[in-house]
This record gives sequence, structure tokens and C-alpha cells, in this order.
Amino acid sequence: MDEYQAFNLDYFPENILIDVLSYLSIRELIKAGRVCKRWNRLVKDQRLWRFVDLTAWKGVTSRILWLLLRHYLGRGLRCLRLRGLLLYARGGTFLSESWLRALPTKCPRLNKLYLVQADLRSLHSCQLLPPSLQVLELRGCELPLEFFNQTSPSQERAEATSSVGGQQQGRHRKGKGLGSPSGIGIERLVLNNVPSFTDHHLKSLTSWERLSRLKLRDTFRVTANGIMKCAAKDGLSRLKFLEISIHGRRGYPLQFASLGLSAGWLGLEELCLGGKEVRIGLLNFNVSRLENLKCLCLRACKLHEMQIVRNCRLLSRLSRLEFLHVTFQQIPPAVEGEGGGSGEEQDNEEAAGVDDSNDENNTVDMNDPIPSLCRSLADLLPTCTLVFTNCSVQISAYYR
Repeated sequence: MDEYQAFNLDYFPENILIDVLSYLSIRELIKAGRVCKRWNRLVKDQRLWRFVDLTAWKGVTSRILWLLLRHYLGRGLRCLRLRGLLLYARGGTFLSESWLRALPTKCPRLNKLYLVQADLRSLHSCQLLPPSLQVLELRGCELPLEFFNQTSPSQERAEATSSVGGQQQGRHRKGKGLGSPSGIGIERLVLNNVPSFTDHHLKSLTSWERLSRLKLRDTFRVTANGIMKCAAKDGLSRLKFLEISIHGRRGYPLQFASLGLSAGWLGLEELCLGGKEVRIGLLNFNVSRLENLKCLCLRACKLHEMQIVRNCRLLSRLSRLEFLHVTFQQIPPAVEGEGGGSGEEQDNEEAAGVDDSNDENNTVDMNDPIPSLCRSLADLLPTCTLVFTNCSVQISAYYR
């Protein structure tokens, strides 16, 4: 019996223990560090702090963030997810300027930041965020008016009071590429359900030189005029991917921000329209004016088979057409074989925005989309790749 000794975790190699600790949440990980000195050392291993998700930890305060930054977060951090105090009764300061200024010093490799329900109105500019960020996602956040500006108000006042000679010297150095600010390095910006995001914020993004992907989801205050101004040559001409989708709340007036694409957008290669922003009739004058467009994605909407075929005749330059969570409204063969008047009448009602979602209908989920639509699109777009994901067919009782 002496040869059988008590077996415990002390016999495991540290690499295995770190793999086991990686399955714990942040709160459980901190508690595990209080077991003994060895576990405290293992818990602080930066392999456990590459992807930190604090969204499930309710009530994270500024004090907790300082504790994490001083004792746990370090050079290994790549992605950070935070949930603020926007919807909590006690409220309070969440992200302070001092914490944000200390973050890049401790975590110089942080490149992804996700903020959920955070009140950012106490921050005068996004330049307080770590300069190493490449991806920024804001969901349900509140923003100040000048949040996306490259220069802060104090810098603007300093530039206004500078001498003429100093301005000329600055221009000379800027022309040589010396002393010019590096600017914001964010390449991908996602705004999801941010009601305070307006055309003014969108205009501020035109100074972001590295921004290549922009997703606007449920940004109700972005108008077609704001999109049109940013699509100009001196606007977001470097943007490669744009998403505009409204799935939203009832009672909000529909702006149809996608109408701003009618003037065209130089450099735009991928476009995603979702929800209420999808009106298949818009494709006639929108997509045909996007000269460099290669990929078009239509998601979470209802489309008519006949309308898709009619509008896709102008999309011969596309290399990829994707339908994601799309419900295809199909006419029964008995109605489809009758005179063309009923089909034209339905097209007119669809263009006018008639919603028949309350009608009784039969919905049949299909692994593959409508075969007739596939054949028609294959003939119209022979060089285009068609992708259907989680699509369904709906036969409305309106046509019976």
C-alpha cells in the first residue's frame, strides 16, 4: 500500500493545469488564484488572458477594472469584451480616462475591443482608446457628439492660436512626412443598436485613414443624405466593406439610408443590406452605380422571386451574391400561369412597401432555395457565385 500515494493536482505539469484553468470564467479564475502561491502564479500566466470576456460579469465597476489591469492583464491580451453600467440603476463611471491611458502601457498588443451598454459620454474623444486597436465594436452604447473626431477640442484650440510661421513649418514637415500624427488605426468599426450615432458621427469617420470595414446595424439616425456625402471622393473612399441593416424597433421612422448609395461609391467592393433597408427595387440604381462592387449580401428580409430576377439583370459585374436568412415569397403556379396583371399589381404593391406579414401563409423551410430562382440567376449571372444560407420559401395566401 505504501507504493500507492495520494494523487492530487500537484502532480500535473503546469501546461496541463493552465489548459484546465482556461475553461474557468474570469471570476472563477481570480478565485482559483487564492488557493495557493503556485495557483496564483499559474492564474497570472498570460496565456489565460489573451481573450477576456467580462460581459457575463454583471456590475463591473472602475475599481474592478483597475484590479484586473494591475494584477492580471498584460502583454498577452488580444481581445477585451466589457459590459458597462448603462442600464443599471446605480450607474456610475465605467471607463475612466486614466484607466484608458494606462491600458496601452500594460497591454500593448490589444487589437480588439467590444463595449456593450457602455456610457461613453464622459470621454471627449476615441483617441483615448489604445492606439493598437484594429477592431472596435459598440453595442447599445451612448456616444458624445465629437467622439470620432481625430483631434480633441484642446488640440483644435492650440492649433487655432498657433502662429502663422509655425503653421507654415508644420505644413512643410507634413509634406515631408515628418511630425504628422499617425491617426486612429482602427480598420473595422461595428455599430450595433447605437441610437446616438448620427450623420455627424459618420462624417467624422471620413478622417480615419485606415478604416476599411464599417457595419451600421440599427443606427436609426443615419440618413441617405449622410451616406451620400460620405460616399464622395473626399469622404470614405477607402472603405471596402459597408453594411446597412435595420431590424429594428417599432415606431422609429424608416430613413432608407441605403438610398444614399444611388450616387455611387468609389472603392466599395462589398455591400450588405439587411432588414428594412432591403428594397429590391433599390438595386436598379444603387448597385449599378457601384463600379467596383464585387460582393452583395442580402440578409434577414423578404424578397419576391420575380423581382430578384428582374433586378439582377444589372448585376453582371458581381462575383458573389449571397442570401442570408432570406424568405423568398413565391407565387403559386395557378396564379403565376394567369395573366400578367396580377404579377404587376403585386410588384407595384411591393415597391410601395405593402407588408403582408400578418396574412395567413404556409412557410416551408428548405435546405436548398427555389430551384427555378437558382436556374434564372445562373443564366443571368454565369460568373457569379450564389450562396444561400438558412433561407426559406413562403407562399402567401394573398395570391390564392
